[in-house]
Parts: sequence; C-alpha cells; structure tokens
Amino acid sequence: MRRSASWQRLIIYGLSGPIIALNLWLLSQVYHSFEHLITVLTVAAILAFLLNYPVRFFERAGITRAQAVIIVLLVSVMLLVFVGLTLVPLVIDQTNQLLLGIPVWLANIQERLGQLDNWARARRLALDLSGFSSRINANIESQLQGLAGQLAGQAVGLALGTLSGLFETVLVIVLAFYMLLYGDRLWQGLVNLLPPQIGLPLAASLRLNFHNFFLTQLLLGLFMFVTLTPTFLVLKVPFALLFALLIGAAELIPFIGATLGIGTVTLLVMFQNWWLAVQVAIAAVFMQQIKDNVLAPRLMGSFTGLNPIWIFIALLMGAEIAGFLGAIVAVPIAGTIKSTIDALRHLKQPTMVSNVTTGQKPPPRDEG
Repeated sequence: MRRSASWQRLIIYGLSGPIIALNLWLLSQVYHSFEHLITVLTVAAILAFLLNYPVRFFERAGITRAQAVIIVLLVSVMLLVFVGLTLVPLVIDQTNQLLLGIPVWLANIQERLGQLDNWARARRLALDLSGFSSRINANIESQLQGLAGQLAGQAVGLALGTLSGLFETVLVIVLAFYMLLYGDRLWQGLVNLLPPQIGLPLAASLRLNFHNFFLTQLLLGLFMFVTLTPTFLVLKVPFALLFALLIGAAELIPFIGATLGIGTVTLLVMFQNWWLAVQVAIAAVFMQQIKDNVLAPRLMGSFTGLNPIWIFIALLMGAEIAGFLGAIVAVPIAGTIKSTIDALRHLKQPTMVSNVTTGQKPPPRDEG
C-alpha cells in the first residue's frame, strides 16, 4: 500500500509540471488576445482598491457611500489634472532631453576609455576597452535612432493618441466609480459560486494581499520620489525629476524594483559624471535603507509569507505573461494562492488533532 501511494504521488507530481506550464501558456494567450480589456479592468480594480480607503473614512463620518465615492473621485480627478498640467510636461521635456543627450555622453565615455587604453598600452597591459565601448555605443545609438524614428512616425497620430488616452482614462475612472459602488455585490456573488471552504479564505486572502500590497507599494514609491527629488536637486543631478520618478515608479515592482531603478539611474548619470553617479547611488541607497528598515516593516510586514525564490519566480512569470502589469500583480496573486492553501490546510488540522488526542481512529475509507 505504501509503495502504491508513493507511486501515485510521483505520478501526480510528474504530471503537475506540464499541466501548470500548459495553463500558464493558455493564460498568456488569453491575455494577449484581450490585453487592452484586461489592462483597463485591472487598472480600474486597483484604483478602486486604493480609493476604497478614503471612501470608508468618509462613511465613518456619517456620509453615505454614494456621496463618499463622488467626493473621493472628484478629489482624485482634480489631483490627476493638477499632476497632468504640472509634472507631466516636465517629465516629457526631461525625457526628450535625456534621449538627445545620451549620444554625447557615450562619446565622452568612449574618449575617456580611449585614454585609459593608451595608458594601459604604455604599460603593456592587455586591455581593449575602447573597442568594447564602441560596439556598445553603436548598439545603443541604433536603438535610439529606431526609437526616434518611431516617435517621428507617430507624430501624425499624436492627436488621436491623446484622445484615445483621455478616453481610456475616463473609462478607467467610470469603471472604478461603479466598482466602488457595486463591487462588493459583484465580488460576493462570485465568492458564493465557490464552496464555502474555498470561497471564504480566498476572499479574505485576496483582500488582504491586494489591499495591503498596492497601498504599501504606492506609499513606498511616493516616499522615494518625494525624498529623492529635492536630494537630486541639491546634488544638481541632471533630469532630477525624471530620475526620482523612475526610482519611485520602479518601487511598484516588489523585491527588486527599487534596486533596478537605482541601478538604471546610476548608470545613466555615470555616462556624464562618475563622481556624481557615486553621490546619486549613495543618496538613493540611503533612502532605500530607510524605506526597507523603517517604513516597509510597519506598512507591509510579511503578509505574503512567500520565500524570496518564489517571489522571483512569480515576478518572472508575471512579466513573461503580461509585462510590467504582470510583474506588479504577480506577488499579490502568489500570496493569495499561498494564503488560501494554508487556510485550507488549517481547516483539516482540527479533525486530525481531535482524532489523535481522543484516541479515536479516523473513519475507514470506502474501498469500493
């Protein structure tokens, strides 16, 4: 009996891998077929998740939910318009200047590496940094030229693209409005379709992971952006607003986002001034340590309970399936799955414990 049970487990484990891979492939195909629809619904759901906190605050003050939703959405739209009229033009302008300045930075780096090569040859050291740098520079310049060509080709449809972006923004806000009003009923109806032993822990785990995760990541990203912007301005870092925004936005990717953002910004600044890049790295890492050791434990804790290896795997799978959006939602989805499985296991433990403590044998299995 034990050998047959072990063989059954091996068969189950052996078949689970291909089944999971097939399901992931089907999921990626479904996403690419309905990418626009899924993206709009996901962004609207995340927005509704986040805005639900101030809505509940107004509800506790005695305001009806419909009135609270309208107030919160109006304030959010006003903030969105303010950001769109102030920060967005600056970010776009700095992005254009950065793309135009990268070739000059690459030329300066190549010149310095050539000087280093001359110094190495005078001392009979086998170095070929200038040749390696020229190959990298040629690749980067070709990518930039292709990007510039795409932007020039899309210049004719810029007005239509702007109207499309405005339409999608309005659509997301409208969907978030209805999700705030009727999302609980829809979610409760979906949960009732599942068995209670699965639906209840799934609902609790999903709410905990998504609410805590997105609120925490947003606050941590905002902290990095707010603290690094004046720091970069004091250090006279070029494109200070753009680089601080890049690090803050990278914070939305859990576990490795801030490191990737800081590394990218440091590399871009190093193209122009290596000593300034060192200062940028020190300042950003200092703020990152404050975020990770002071703010993050209080805001997030370890609510996902995931091993770092599984976090990496979830991030890679999410990025492979849905790109940046998949990398953002991968960790809370993985945390939801783990928490639901743990809850289901805890439901089975009391019966087993009671059988052991009372000395009763478990009911015999039906062999028929």
